[in-house]
Amino acid sequence: MTDDTQSLVLWLLGGGILVVGALVVFVVALRGRKVPGEHVFRASRWSRGNHLLPTQVSISPTSVVHYTPRWIGRREQSIHMAHVASVLIETNLFFSNVMIESSGGADPIRCHGHRKRDAVEMKRLIEGYQTAYYGQRQVQPVPNVERR
Repeated sequence: MTDDTQSLVLWLLGGGILVVGALVVFVVALRGRKVPGEHVFRASRWSRGNHLLPTQVSISPTSVVHYTPRWIGRREQSIHMAHVASVLIETNLFFSNVMIESSGGADPIRCHGHRKRDAVEMKRLIEGYQTAYYGQRQVQPVPNVERR
């Protein structure tokens, strides 16, 4: 191989590595963008398991949705607000873990790497939406029926 051929091969190899690196950065940025919604909490990229593709939790008046992005596709788990049984927050040195349990028999939503204030806000929102949900339902009194 001549020097010109070697330098051309090295130049093409370096360009190919740059293109692949740019493609990986693009996919990570695309997959890690915030999902639509008013109350979306994204885990920190500095926490375990969230370095490239951070998990997100979206809380709406009707449901809690846990998004876990993957290289191809994503995993979504949702729990209707009426089926949220409890919210557990474990605070560690840097990040908090959140576990949202369902009364419907489904697996709980477990996510880690959230800031403490985000975890507390998630719990506050869920409890507020549950209060509003159950406050709308008016309990009808049982009619008094005389038996003879």
